[in-house]
Amino acid sequence: MTQDLATADPGPVRSRRGGRAAKRASTTHFEQPPFRRLVNPFEPARIVSDDELESIHLASLRVLSEIGVEVLHDEARAIMKANGADVRAETQRVHFDSALILEHVAHCPSEFDLHARNPAHNLRMGGNNLVFAQMASAPNCSDLDRGRRPGNQEDFRNFIKLSQMHNIIQCQGGYPVEPIDIHPAIRHLECLRDIVTLTDKAFHIYSLGRERNLDGLEIARIARGVSAEQFANEVSCFTIINTNSPLRLDIPMMEGIIQMSRHGQAVIITPFTLAGAMAPVTIAGAVVEQNAEALAAIAFSQMVRKGAPVGYGGFTSNVDMRSGAPAFGTPEYMKAQLLGGQLARRYGIPYRSSNVCAANTVDAQAAYESTFSLWGVIQGGANMVKHAAGWLEGGLCCSYEKMMLDIDLLQMVAEFLQPLDLSEDALGVDAIRDVGPGGHFFGSPHTQARYKTAFYSPIISDWRNYETWAQSGAPIAIDHANRLWKERLAMYEPPPMDQTIRDELNDFVERRIREGGAPTDF
Repeated sequence: MTQDLATADPGPVRSRRGGRAAKRASTTHFEQPPFRRLVNPFEPARIVSDDELESIHLASLRVLSEIGVEVLHDEARAIMKANGADVRAETQRVHFDSALILEHVAHCPSEFDLHARNPAHNLRMGGNNLVFAQMASAPNCSDLDRGRRPGNQEDFRNFIKLSQMHNIIQCQGGYPVEPIDIHPAIRHLECLRDIVTLTDKAFHIYSLGRERNLDGLEIARIARGVSAEQFANEVSCFTIINTNSPLRLDIPMMEGIIQMSRHGQAVIITPFTLAGAMAPVTIAGAVVEQNAEALAAIAFSQMVRKGAPVGYGGFTSNVDMRSGAPAFGTPEYMKAQLLGGQLARRYGIPYRSSNVCAANTVDAQAAYESTFSLWGVIQGGANMVKHAAGWLEGGLCCSYEKMMLDIDLLQMVAEFLQPLDLSEDALGVDAIRDVGPGGHFFGSPHTQARYKTAFYSPIISDWRNYETWAQSGAPIAIDHANRLWKERLAMYEPPPMDQTIRDELNDFVERRIREGGAPTDF
């Protein structure tokens, strides 16, 4: 497959290290690949046969019909009952007939566009499209200079700025770190205002109550400068809906599906099923549970609004059976990634996976677990990669240095996905003839014309010889990453925003802050 991976917005270009031309954006002063709508040209791996996949599918339907799921949201149960589900009020348990589930899942769109306030950053979900979203929801952040600390607004803004500057981060996946110095009642207002002013990429809103959903939807509409009618027909934001495993759909998540689906915005249903903890200890059993929970919530989104955009999220991994701690980037995690991808394709629904690790610092473990996670992403045919850059400590920390390491890994993945040049000139027969037996190609015209852009040049790897490296202080990968994020953050410039939109945004946010924002439990 040689599908075009063209940049989203044209403009002046210059050569870059990495084999293709790159645009020098107004907000950056460093060379990087252009913003691209990535396409995975490889056939996804099939970890099980069609018959074996069908056994998982049928087992999931048995769970939904024989065991059911607990639904804590009153309106959600009423909607399910009106659509033919077996709702048992005394237990809040809902059982679903297999035909009912499949009838509603059939309405899910297989692909949809995700609109950013800058149309050059619009994205396509589904098919063989690939989208990288920044890390989200860490309670802590860290860097080499200041160490590990609770999330705060300054660090939150810094991570958002870095994501805007780097073209490989194609959208915002949520709050990269939770800014606990902002009161929870108004945190979503301040954070979303920061996201839509400091970036011009598509973004995520949290489903943590009706008010937060509605505020997020209105901020997304204002930022794009579109009418409510246009907004309802164009996906402009998304939310992640985590089931409360095992087999429970809680109030905030169901409210999120109702509000987002009613307004035509995307929900990505993602059970968090850890084998041996919240799911059976076998990967097959854990994925059966994942699939049952996902199908119930996905079908519900279509009960709310037929054709509502939805994604199938896989987040099944295993735990350390000695401590109970989650493990990521494991062989089991990769198997679950591939299996989740096969199931999502069976239902014709875009697939979400993640770039995760369990390492506590930016070391070899962080690198190889993230590499294995990304291998599972590509092999599994994922369409959206959550937590693509910055994830550390099993998701408890967003690291500046890890973000730079991940950006390098993601850029390498993107370069790997580019089609080979098989032109007559690239085949190099004339160059081979010119050099002949026993020669070398360093000085050949073929090499001289291409050497500056022939290969991807990583931003972290240090390719100097030992003596030169040692004389410069023997820096290791985390040192290079520490230097890079500080250099690049210092270059940040905000993307332009129309003053009328900025005024409307500020008026809305300030009014909602005066009204008290969203209710909290404390």
